[in-house]
Amino acid sequence: MSNQFFSFAIGLGSKNNKGKWLEVFYPSPIFDPCPELIRKLGDTIGYTNGNQAIELNQEQLNDLRDTFAESDLKEQSDIMDQLVQSRQPAVATILEDDSAPTSTPEAYLKLHLISHRYVKPHGTNLSGIFPLLPNVAWTNKGAIDLDELAHRQLEARARGEVLEVSSVDKFPKMTNYVVPTGVRIAHTARVRLGAYIGEGTTIMHEGFVNFNAGTEGTSMVEGRISAGVIVGKGSDLGGGCSTMGTLSGGNDIVISVGEGCLLGANAGLGIPLGDRCTIEAGLYVTGGSKVNLLDDQGEIVEVVKAGTLASKSDLLFRRNSISGAIECKTNRSAIELNEELHAHN
Repeated sequence: MSNQFFSFAIGLGSKNNKGKWLEVFYPSPIFDPCPELIRKLGDTIGYTNGNQAIELNQEQLNDLRDTFAESDLKEQSDIMDQLVQSRQPAVATILEDDSAPTSTPEAYLKLHLISHRYVKPHGTNLSGIFPLLPNVAWTNKGAIDLDELAHRQLEARARGEVLEVSSVDKFPKMTNYVVPTGVRIAHTARVRLGAYIGEGTTIMHEGFVNFNAGTEGTSMVEGRISAGVIVGKGSDLGGGCSTMGTLSGGNDIVISVGEGCLLGANAGLGIPLGDRCTIEAGLYVTGGSKVNLLDDQGEIVEVVKAGTLASKSDLLFRRNSISGAIECKTNRSAIELNEELHAHN
């Protein structure tokens, strides 16, 4: 066995009538677990090496409960007391390394790790995750296979009930699995499992945070944080603004927002922003946008593509009210900034 492991978790999940996993809930994943613990658990569940998701029978659940009861992991012991009484399918998922997930339980564990703040966006390998996440109906009775939905709806009606379908998607809402400390989320359906919500963040009703994306700390989110985008502490995303993620046109460029930035209402971002930057309301800045670079006196020094300003700090992007051209001002001389842009060191 390896001397170091990436993660370990025991969870409960849902399966369809064909025995395929639909989703898995891990109440308390262990990040970077002690190798000795894995060895003890391996003797109980038959784990040898590699990344594995092992479905657990009742005898194994009871043995795991005893193993945790003998350890100093009280939270895990308390969880096992509840799991042994459940009739839902149980699984132990061990990630020896951070290679791409190969099963639905592995994929769900990695999403949990991000939402539990164990790893930040881009901090774990999610390659090939989409085929591992079944598109299911998320209902008040849990996840239901789409091929089985009509029958379940009829069953509910026959009992005089309504099976409420809140969404049909590959990703569930984060708060049904993880509720991070110190956050406010006005509309929980708009934050997907796999989002990283930093402590102190407020997400208003129109705010949206995709998986593998989020905020590092205190932020106000009234706009869209697309997949792969990370927002620095103290930044404000105004109502209706959007960030271009790797799934929506950003390609391999990782879009990010630095600390203390402001994206105005209905603004858009398609380049990485440095710290203390502002994009005025209604302005969408992409890498190819033509920008008039202004000096301290408001005179045009050079016309550049916005991509050349990526990750630079203290910038204000605005539209000229007369010409409509995009302009960029800086707290420093634009000439100094221009020299920095063309430096090759």
